[in-house]
Amino acid sequence: MTRATLIIAIVMTCSAVHAQDFTGEIEDPEQVTGDFTGEIEDPEQLTPPTWREPTAGGVLGDAGPDARMAPSNTLYQLTTVVDGLEYPWCVAFLPSGEMLITERPGRLRRISPSGDLGPAVEGVPEVFFAGQGGLFDVAPHPAFASNGLIYLAYAGGDSDSNATHLARARLVENKLEDVEVIFKVPTSKSTPHHFGGKVVFLPDGTIVLTTGDGFDLREQAQDPEVLLGKTVRVNDDGSIPPDNPFVGNDRGHDAVWTLGHRNPQGLAFDPVRGALYLHEHGARGGDELNVLQPGDNYGWPVTTYGINYVGSRITPFTEMPGLEQPLTYWVPSIAPSGLAVYRGSLFPEWSGDLLVGALVDMEVRRVNPETGEESALFSELEQRIRDVRVGPEGAIYLVTDAGQLIRVTPS
Repeated sequence: MTRATLIIAIVMTCSAVHAQDFTGEIEDPEQVTGDFTGEIEDPEQLTPPTWREPTAGGVLGDAGPDARMAPSNTLYQLTTVVDGLEYPWCVAFLPSGEMLITERPGRLRRISPSGDLGPAVEGVPEVFFAGQGGLFDVAPHPAFASNGLIYLAYAGGDSDSNATHLARARLVENKLEDVEVIFKVPTSKSTPHHFGGKVVFLPDGTIVLTTGDGFDLREQAQDPEVLLGKTVRVNDDGSIPPDNPFVGNDRGHDAVWTLGHRNPQGLAFDPVRGALYLHEHGARGGDELNVLQPGDNYGWPVTTYGINYVGSRITPFTEMPGLEQPLTYWVPSIAPSGLAVYRGSLFPEWSGDLLVGALVDMEVRRVNPETGEESALFSELEQRIRDVRVGPEGAIYLVTDAGQLIRVTPS
């Protein structure tokens, strides 16, 4: 049996188990209470107290996640920039010193350099706001100062047919003009979950967009022709770069950059290392932090360190030849959301570290990608961290599910 045939057989087995184990009333730990009936907030509500992966330290560690935790002695202060937001998702920075912030129901808002929150920007595309769907990332074009372009990732469609979209528009005062959808996942689904929706510009001006597996369609993450459970790479007009890994061959869709993902909720590029980092939610356990390489397969659902919510196996494999291992992983789940690489000047001792929002633990994990050492930050907020960004001045910005944007500066 070839490796490709083995993977297909495992995926078919995963599909059968998945159909038997899940009835639709339980969703992921990253959800906010109240998004839909019967939702489970914390994966530990579904986890027997005795269940722990004994060697869950990930590839970078071998003594479990607690052994890799280290205290942070850095002094900082937390300042609320704005509050009263509704399901805020992402914050981005403009050359003028302004910020843009998205609210998942479909609003984009400007924040002045002094912290004044403006009204909703007009002309935002209609979004599918249900379950985990809505308006996700906003990313200004690298040449925004001259072209005024921004990019919006969002769930579009309705309950019967929805997909991840990427739109481009020109921001003129408080209105979007010349709005056009430049990319859409061609496979529509009827589940309001696992959209991905993270956007990053690479140094060559191309865009990487994450897509989720659709939850009930997780086996599609292993199909290189289907754009569920992938990262895709497009030009700034939505066209396909000729050097994408599957262009010019019959091995996969031209837009695919990487495959084998579940629900990526963090994406960040480090210009110093030249590395593109991604984290994604596992099921019950198995959240992952990966370093992306074009054309690589990151395993889901053939390999994972997590299990089904009801306690059954997703797969017997945590690793397999030809499938990438995570840089590190978390068991039990921390529900990672938001990711930044710190390269600012205000906290030089954190230079090069990754900042990972942890929804379940209501903190930020500072991860050294070279050693795997972690420390917990900002837990005194007692808020679920939805997004983490580093501002141009070196401050850290936190978007919380409590509707706040918080700035972190040295004390």
